Amino acid sequence: MECAGGSSVLNLEALSELLSKQQEEEEDEDWKSVSACAQMGPGHIGHPPKHDAEVSSADSKRSSKDIWSEEEVAEGSQYEDLTDPRPQPEYEIILKQSVKPEDLFLGLSRKDPSSMCCEAMLVKIKLPETKATDVFLDVKETFLDLRTTKYKLGLHLPHSVHSQEGKARFFSEQEELEVTLPMKRPMDFINMQ
Repeated sequence: MECAGGSSVLNLEALSELLSKQQEEEEDEDWKSVSACAQMGPGHIGHPPKHDAEVSSADSKRSSKDIWSEEEVAEGSQYEDLTDPRPQPEYEIILKQSVKPEDLFLGLSRKDPSSMCCEAMLVKIKLPETKATDVFLDVKETFLDLRTTKYKLGLHLPHSVHSQEGKARFFSEQEELEVTLPMKRPMDFINMQ
């Protein structure tokens, strides 16, 4: 009996090995017949990985000491001069909205006190001992550049603005410049009704 039992164990192992080889071959044939899309996995999402030749050509365009490319640098940083000894003047940013009595008392419009409902940005800049003729002001969509003989200000604005529609007033008695800039919002047509 032991002999029959030992041989049956060997027969079972041999049969198991034979069947597992056939099953693997069938799976390989099934895998080849599956479409290319079905063979893709999570690692195939996104751009294909760069090869060494592509990486080396990209590195050759940039200097070895460059940290950022020109596309990654924020607008207005070209005006920031760290070697310029002129101090930065005091400034204050105030968000403004035009409110009518029906907005305030009746709540008929969708306006609320949040900054999302503000229409303009007021930048107050204190310029002691400065004349209006000494002020150079350049406003971009997200950057305000102010230069005088005594002060410089490079200010990244908290919201994008309509730079061509802004207004500036200089108050000589207060020695203060007020720049009013209408804000550019993607959802203005909804929020301002």
